Amino acid sequence: MTSLPTFDPARVPSPCYVCDLGLLRKNLEVIAGVRQRTGCKILLALKGFAMFSTFPLVSRFLQGTCASSVHEARLGREEFGGEVHVYAPAYSEKDMDELLPLADHISFNSIKQWRRHRNKVQQGRRPVRCGLRINPEYSEVKVALYNPCSPDSRLGIRAAELRGSDLAGISGLHFHTMCEQNSDTLERTLAEVEKKFAQYFSGLQWINFGGGHHISRSDYDVDRLCRIINSFQERYGLEVYLEPGEAIALGAGVLVATVLDVIGRDNPIAVLDTSAAAHMPDVLEMPYRPEVIGAGQPGEKEHTYQLAGLSCLAGDVIGSYSFDVPLAEGQRLVFLDMLHYTMVKNNTFNGVRLPAIATYEPDGDTVTVIREFGYDDYRSRLS
Repeated sequence: MTSLPTFDPARVPSPCYVCDLGLLRKNLEVIAGVRQRTGCKILLALKGFAMFSTFPLVSRFLQGTCASSVHEARLGREEFGGEVHVYAPAYSEKDMDELLPLADHISFNSIKQWRRHRNKVQQGRRPVRCGLRINPEYSEVKVALYNPCSPDSRLGIRAAELRGSDLAGISGLHFHTMCEQNSDTLERTLAEVEKKFAQYFSGLQWINFGGGHHISRSDYDVDRLCRIINSFQERYGLEVYLEPGEAIALGAGVLVATVLDVIGRDNPIAVLDTSAAAHMPDVLEMPYRPEVIGAGQPGEKEHTYQLAGLSCLAGDVIGSYSFDVPLAEGQRLVFLDMLHYTMVKNNTFNGVRLPAIATYEPDGDTVTVIREFGYDDYRSRLS
């Protein structure tokens, strides 16, 4: 992961998410290069990164947003601009009433959902392009929680379920089967999509390859991705969309935290003012062990600690790390790669204060605290 080389963590409140705008720009430049080489359109998946104070920057490189709810769609429309694409496993009548003034594309998860809402969409005041999410029944995602093509998955229409359906009014298809993967996975996945669904392509205008493309990762094969997109467009004449979320913010920010207490046990414990459960839920859900600047694996350096969260959940544990010198109360620790799936998933369990949000601009060495959170933010979620 990339650290913030000149950033002093003492310059922000604690805990605090900090977005390095220079690193964010580098990600965006890589991703925008794919559009320049292929003509595809690339959307920001708000489920992964929705720090709207950065949208004036991000919107210079991307063509719009994709949303999975009314609130995400509204955020995309009001704060980002460009195209607004929406997909959800199901929509209520109220959802559809609120989405129609906001969305440019709406994808449906089942034929039944499309039939239920078709008239309302077609009679709306704004033209909306409609699509279907398909399930190619092929995925290389290893973590069951994130596998959209598991045997019991509710996500997407299988080929057998689509057969014989009236697709009048449907202009595109959408599939999303990847998670933090390279373009070779897309190539194999697309072969399955073509084998099972190419018979429908001639009547369509667009196809969405979904998210999970780790385009900004240093070992990602961008050349292969461009070849895949260009070849597909030449063969079928369809407009291609990508909707990365994590790749936008990958490695571009940190979570600054402070040691509150050190408990001397056989395996010492450092209690922090942050929380895996509340501030970085993927640490427990994925699960994974985030990197900490200056720390090593357990036993690698002289002093090993279990880093634990502030909530009363017994399992609120971030992981074990080793350090060259003992940790001290008041010491700042910096967790890397803490922009994607953090702010969008954090919560106020136990009333734990949400981290502040800040930006760091390396051009000028400027730190800006965008927002701090307090009691009202906790109370307003309750009644």
